[in-house]
Amino acid sequence: MRKSKLYLIGLLVLALSSCTSKKQQTAEITPNVPKIILETDIGNDVDDALALDMLYKYLDAGDIDLLGITINKEGTYPAEYTDIMNTWYGYPQIPIGIIHNGADCENDATNYAKAVCLIQKDNGEPAFKRSLKGDYNQLPEAPALYRKLLAQQPDNSVTIISVGFSTNLARLLDTPADDVSPLTGKELVAQKVKLLCTMAGCFNNPNLFEYNVVKDIPAAKKIFSEWPTTLVTSPFEVGIAINYPGSSIENDFGWAPMHPVVEAYKSYQQMPYDRPTWDLTSVLYSVEGPSYFNVSPAGKINVTDQGATEFTPDAAGNRYYLTVDSIQAENIKQHFVQLLTKQPAHFNK
Repeated sequence: MRKSKLYLIGLLVLALSSCTSKKQQTAEITPNVPKIILETDIGNDVDDALALDMLYKYLDAGDIDLLGITINKEGTYPAEYTDIMNTWYGYPQIPIGIIHNGADCENDATNYAKAVCLIQKDNGEPAFKRSLKGDYNQLPEAPALYRKLLAQQPDNSVTIISVGFSTNLARLLDTPADDVSPLTGKELVAQKVKLLCTMAGCFNNPNLFEYNVVKDIPAAKKIFSEWPTTLVTSPFEVGIAINYPGSSIENDFGWAPMHPVVEAYKSYQQMPYDRPTWDLTSVLYSVEGPSYFNVSPAGKINVTDQGATEFTPDAAGNRYYLTVDSIQAENIKQHFVQLLTKQPAHFNK
């Protein structure tokens, strides 16, 4: 797709701030890299685990600063699995926020987070180490963690990657001023957040109601209409065009006798299978910029009562969605395989 002048003007700042340079791998965070918060329904679909792996690899390279991980799937296993991931990849200090009274999604798919948490060694010990002590249900709720993290950051510096439901983000907007910040949630977002990049919606089929939207339609309506900063979404049709190969899961991770993402992938569906990379595409755009994708003109996005997403071009709007052609899809798939199969910097057999 030939990029329009409107696209070039409207996304120039995003492109410049999101694109990363090729540099030697280092565990140190370099100045002015994207400051990321991941909002995830980890445990519902295994692409969340793959997307989180990507973020650790970017951390290893010094390409991002991962401020926190907030979870919009209820239960203790999503947080425990995230703790396992933080620990295994060498970043146990990354804070985790949770949700109470969220969307009912426990029985929507195999809970691979639970499956991995329950894996034991032959001697009965847990197969994967944890770093957090105590009850995972006592972790801070996501809106409170958002307020704390955002208040500590420079203005217009944070990118939120939302690859799950909009519940936590909607609740964040509704938070009042408090001891953490004199700003309301919406004011705090407007001041601190540069970009919200979501995996949500569908724009090539008005009869497809995308999962992340329909699980909490009121929250999705609120975010797409009221979120005060630029919002770029990677819709259903992008991720389903790029399938992570099950053959890679089976053949490319021999360096790790037990890998929390590989075990999650194997438990999610019967092997071998290829899985769409919905959530990974949002991570890719947020960190490496728009060069892998086509980006829509500026506009507005409306969520219907049934959960469909409708895009209306508007030069004054700040909503965008991504598309890919077949060549871009293949290039992105190869990039994902190269990135995910790389051994983490802190890997310890």
